[in-house]
Amino acid sequence: MNNSLSFNPKQITKKLLAALPDRARDVITSRYGLDKNAKRLTLEAIGKRYGITRERVRQIENYALHSIKRSDAYGKEKAVWTELESIMRRLGGIVSEDYLLEYLSKDKSVQNHAYLLLVLGGTFKKEKEDEQFRHRWHISDELARKVHDALNKLYKNLNDRDLVSELDIIAAFLSHVEDISEEYKKDHDVIRRYLDLSKVIGKNPLGEWGLTSSPNIRAKGMRDYAFLVIRKHGSPIHFREVAKSIEKVFGRKAHVATTHNELIKDPRFVLVGRGLYALAEWGYMSGVVKDVIRKLLEANGPLNRDQIIEKVMKERYVKENTIVVNLQNPKNFKKTKDGLYTAV
Repeated sequence: MNNSLSFNPKQITKKLLAALPDRARDVITSRYGLDKNAKRLTLEAIGKRYGITRERVRQIENYALHSIKRSDAYGKEKAVWTELESIMRRLGGIVSEDYLLEYLSKDKSVQNHAYLLLVLGGTFKKEKEDEQFRHRWHISDELARKVHDALNKLYKNLNDRDLVSELDIIAAFLSHVEDISEEYKKDHDVIRRYLDLSKVIGKNPLGEWGLTSSPNIRAKGMRDYAFLVIRKHGSPIHFREVAKSIEKVFGRKAHVATTHNELIKDPRFVLVGRGLYALAEWGYMSGVVKDVIRKLLEANGPLNRDQIIEKVMKERYVKENTIVVNLQNPKNFKKTKDGLYTAV
């Protein structure tokens, strides 16, 4: 039993089911996975066992739940629902079903019994999973509405390129949420649980937040992994180190040669010299050294050798001599009488 609870859910459900007729008790046991294998059966599967329709099984289930709530045993276990409500309030008043059950017990079998107790408790309301949110439980319609609205506003203010630190995503959420308990606002664990309700906002392995539709959050391949580790590094990094970081952070095998090839193919990355890659979004020019020189001349007009070297060195990690050799190629550049260079 989990230390979070002062009672054993299995013992409580055993008492509550004792007064039911055999078939009703069997339906509840099968529907909620209360037997040893902890497997929840569908209405259809239970119906086939008894040779009845799934709708008839649903009727028996509803009858059984109502019978339990009217029983003497139910009235004697009031402290159980009081404790569960206290836990719900402590977790933030609204919480994803997966998190709540995991919090109540690590044991899947015990979780099933706890789930039945939530269903039977009149204080708790389940919201089913939809396109925006996960399965979740709450104890206040008003609080649930405020949290849902804030998450929707947060979602609409993000785009696929956004990567936000955890502190910033919490601050953004709080800027959208209406009046809720100051105790909840100050508790970052509660806010994280609120964020976890969303299916469209998520966190990548580096702890950065954004839209789950973005490859920055749901990385799908070597290039996405590389983008995240280079961005986290914050400056140009050798492709060998990129491969090592991918293996360390994502647990994915990253061959050095394959990583290099993938970086070359993706316009998000710029080879800035000596095997070092930067992100294009950092402002580095694309192309080899001669391409960079050409772009600089197009942007600035004729420049002398020292000016070109200075500007190229901001874009590429190369030796000065490499730049000079490129300038001396008459097919690409021409030197004027004033000692300035222009592109051919």
